[in-house]
Amino acid sequence: MKWPWRVLWAAVVLALIAGIGFYMRPICCINARTYLKEDLSGVTSRSVQVAGHRVHYIAEGPAGGPAIVLVHGLGGRCEDWSNLVPYLAKAGFRVYMPDLVGHGRSDRPADFSYSIRDQAAVVVGFMDALGLKQVELGGWSMGGWIAELIAIEHPERVRRLMLLDAAGLDVKPQWDTALFTPDSAVQLAQLDALLMPRPPPVPAFLVRDILRITRRNGWVVKRAMASMLTAQDTTDNLLPQLKMPVLIVWGSLDLITPIDQAQAMHKLIPQSELDLFDGCGHLAPLQCTAQIGPKVVQFAEQ
Repeated sequence: MKWPWRVLWAAVVLALIAGIGFYMRPICCINARTYLKEDLSGVTSRSVQVAGHRVHYIAEGPAGGPAIVLVHGLGGRCEDWSNLVPYLAKAGFRVYMPDLVGHGRSDRPADFSYSIRDQAAVVVGFMDALGLKQVELGGWSMGGWIAELIAIEHPERVRRLMLLDAAGLDVKPQWDTALFTPDSAVQLAQLDALLMPRPPPVPAFLVRDILRITRRNGWVVKRAMASMLTAQDTTDNLLPQLKMPVLIVWGSLDLITPIDQAQAMHKLIPQSELDLFDGCGHLAPLQCTAQIGPKVVQFAEQ
């Protein structure tokens, strides 16, 4: 009977170690689980060199399907699209999701500007590295701003443009931009309240780890935010130049980029379609995917 007891004790010890590891570094554990799930489900996870920087990306959907490139927002990563992508992949599209420079599993070079214009150049370079001559392009929040600039400066590369709770207009934020790099549990709670209606409570050990990572990587967000606040790359005067079909998707309760910005974009782009989704905030593409997914697929298939 010694061996069964030894196996049991070994299992208990391993479970205890895993529990302690999760308590001390929950984000690392959650990320490891996410990456393992991607590998097991056949998601492509690779990196390419763009202007001397390693840019990581994931791709889903049939290899020969029409290409869609989705650009995440400030402080985000490619996995932010995980709820929306299955709709597009099921419809036969090949969806490419890069981690912007300074984000996710891409490089964080100290000598990069982190401006909208330079991030847009990285996305175009990413498309070049993969041989994507023309794509359906989508962007969320800051990623929408990046997508706008690409569509304006490289219209031949964009078949259709999708803007989801996008930034880009010359509008001064009515909220404290320092909340994007919270340094306390109170500030993190305030940020959550900006990003989503009725945010769920976050366990203290998870808050502690989020703040630890923010202290380590927050300089990227601060540099990007400082660049955006100069308004040097705003698109108000450029959006009317767009000729391709444009879909504007917005959460009706968005506090980061309120719906008056969606309406302003719609007015600036005469051929655009505007869809507002009740009860959704700035994280609508992640949290309201059941409503948004079919609309995005319908637009992409036109």
